[in-house]
Amino acid sequence: MEIRKTTYGDLAAIMEIVAGAQRLLHDRGIDQWQDGYPTEEVIVGDIRNGYSHILSDKGRVCATAAISFDGEPTYATIRNGRWPDEEPYAVVHRLAVRSDSLGNGYAEMMLGFAESESLSRGIRRIRVDTHDDNTPMQRLLEKSGYVPCGDITLASGAPRRAFIKIL
Repeated sequence: MEIRKTTYGDLAAIMEIVAGAQRLLHDRGIDQWQDGYPTEEVIVGDIRNGYSHILSDKGRVCATAAISFDGEPTYATIRNGRWPDEEPYAVVHRLAVRSDSLGNGYAEMMLGFAESESLSRGIRRIRVDTHDDNTPMQRLLEKSGYVPCGDITLASGAPRRAFIKIL
C-alpha cells in the first residue's frame, strides 16, 4: 500500500472513483457532488498545484484526496459556531474511495496521511467540510478526532458543515 502525489497518468482512475462516489451519494439521497463537481478540470488543477494524492493497493488506485496548505477562502466566514483559533491549517478536499473498496480503512489512511504531512510542515490544524446530509463522512471525521465548528458557504453558494482537528 502506498500514498503518493497524483500523476496525470492517475487521472482516469480518479475520475472513476469520483463517478462512483457521485453515484453512491445520489443513491443515499445526499445532494453533494450531484452537479458534476468535481470536474476533471478541478482534479487536473489539484494535480498541477501538488494537492492531489492517491492511495494505491497492489497497484490499483483505491482512494484520492486533495491536501492543501494554501488556506481556503470560504473558511473566512463561519456561521453557527467558530473556528477555535486562526493558526495555520491544512485543508482536505475531495476525499473519495473506490466504491468496491469501501470499508477497508482507506479514507482513514488518507486522513492520517494528511496529518503526517501537516505535522512535517509544522502545521497542527486540519480543516474539512462536508454536506449536512453526508452523515457517513461526518461519522468518519468524528471517529478520526475532528470536531464540528459551524457552517461555511462554498463559492458556489452551497452550505457545508465545517470540522477541525487539532493535532
